[in-house]
Amino acid sequence: MSTALRVIIGAGEQRWDGWIPTQQHELDLLDPNSFSGWFGGRSADALLCEHVWEHLTIDEGTAAAKLCAQYLRPGGRLRIAVPDGRFPDDEYQRTVQVGGPGPRDHPAADHRVVFVHETLTAMFVAAGYCVHLLEWWDADGTFWVEPWSIDDGPIYRSSRMDHRNIDYRTGIGRPGFTSLILDAFVPT
Repeated sequence: MSTALRVIIGAGEQRWDGWIPTQQHELDLLDPNSFSGWFGGRSADALLCEHVWEHLTIDEGTAAAKLCAQYLRPGGRLRIAVPDGRFPDDEYQRTVQVGGPGPRDHPAADHRVVFVHETLTAMFVAAGYCVHLLEWWDADGTFWVEPWSIDDGPIYRSSRMDHRNIDYRTGIGRPGFTSLILDAFVPT
């Protein structure tokens, strides 16, 4: 019986049971050789990238999505979370803006894109994936959440996990911090 290969790309300090954390020097989304060397002949069941894609240009992000697809088994999942360009909070938007200051522990000066659900979805569709949105804000300021399982890829900066959303989870008020989250599946 084989164990599912589930990999976090750009893990930083994230550690989740059942997931292998990697850093940019191990798996560089812009370096196909790092993927071929790391994966060898293996295919992943799932990849997880939380707050990584915003550091790529649109063209780089599309190329990175195509690269990831080469190392996912048919039906495999790539779960992505990025700052949401429609989260209705001026300080959040100032922090995540292209070239912005970022939080104290993660400068955002190298943010290349602030995505909204239409632009992130289009990128992954263009790369050949089937896309399912999980959490996002729409242009009217409505927050949408589709049912999703943490077991399929935990995203800390989500309505379900982030400590800033405790009140929201208990039904008091709006979320305090969310991400734009989607699942991108390699077609079977």
